[in-house]
Amino acid sequence: MRPLPTTAKPRIPTLRHAENRPRETQKAKKLFSLLGLILAFAATRPLFGADSSKTLPLAEVNEETITNEELDRALGAKVAELEEQIYQLKLQELNGLIAQRLLAQEAAKRQISLAALLDAEVTAKVGLVTEKEIDDFYQTNKAQLRGDEKTLRQQIRNHLQQQKLVARREFFVASLRSQGNVVARLQPPPVRRIEVSIQGAPVRGATEAAVTVVEFSDFQCPFCKQAHPTLAQVLERYRGKVRLVYRDFPLEGLHPQARRAAEAARCARDQGKFWEFHDLLFTNSPQAADGDLKRYATQTGLDVTKFEGCLASGVHKAAVQRDIDEGTRLGVTGTPAFFVNGRPLSGAQPFEAFARMIDEELARIVATQSGSR
Repeated sequence: MRPLPTTAKPRIPTLRHAENRPRETQKAKKLFSLLGLILAFAATRPLFGADSSKTLPLAEVNEETITNEELDRALGAKVAELEEQIYQLKLQELNGLIAQRLLAQEAAKRQISLAALLDAEVTAKVGLVTEKEIDDFYQTNKAQLRGDEKTLRQQIRNHLQQQKLVARREFFVASLRSQGNVVARLQPPPVRRIEVSIQGAPVRGATEAAVTVVEFSDFQCPFCKQAHPTLAQVLERYRGKVRLVYRDFPLEGLHPQARRAAEAARCARDQGKFWEFHDLLFTNSPQAADGDLKRYATQTGLDVTKFEGCLASGVHKAAVQRDIDEGTRLGVTGTPAFFVNGRPLSGAQPFEAFARMIDEELARIVATQSGSR
């Protein structure tokens, strides 16, 4: 759910191979667990989920009724996430099986073994890792690496070589797939959209964009910080097509200064500098003590006296709490949490996860417009 950043310490390929079998077991357990949850939820739908019974009372608490509609609203995001995770697991496995079948068929066609095929089309066509590539990786990730440089450089060499082999294998499989007749019939889950209010929230990107990404976030959350450059990449790639809406969801139990940082960002917004302050908070996260907030105010060119008065008055406390309440109502339990045109997406997802969902939304909009002509 929350992938490691690309700058994480490289892992030795032999260790990765050693973990393959336990990972497969964990994957299977996860799949069965997710399936169980989906089936359990689906089983309730005929009894409680019909449109005609949205107001059906499911519980009463001191004469206050909890309706089926309230339950569906609370479960909507969670169920959508579970269905999406199951789909992605199935898609990953299906693509793996397709690749195995294509490679086996090509080996049989050439009348050679699978190992010989991979040696000829993958191993023999991958260049060796250069010292410059090792240097570049080492310098980029130096702050996160532990150990003596000689050992690290060998680990980096193995890591980069493995990446090249994987990339070449994927390229070869893609070429076989394009030349063959591969029909994949796995269908994605039905799209579930959650109605998310953006009224009064800060917006970055084209105000009339076709796709709206609403982010519930915490300025001291390390995974939110990890997602920050990914979102910048999304806005750059889909310039004019995507807008980002920021909403607060500080996790005070984990990050005691997060709520005050959220209020500070709103004080910066009062002076027209929300996004500048927002970026500084994430760049320097988790540093969000009062002295840090004052420093960021100075760096963004705020009137510091007004900023400090705003923060001291607590004028934005209620607004931050409204965001928290809204996130809780939508089923948000951790950060970062996103809604792409109402479709939930949780965690510090890679760019590809956002791109896939955004592309689907843009294609849907084009199809809708074409159909209405």
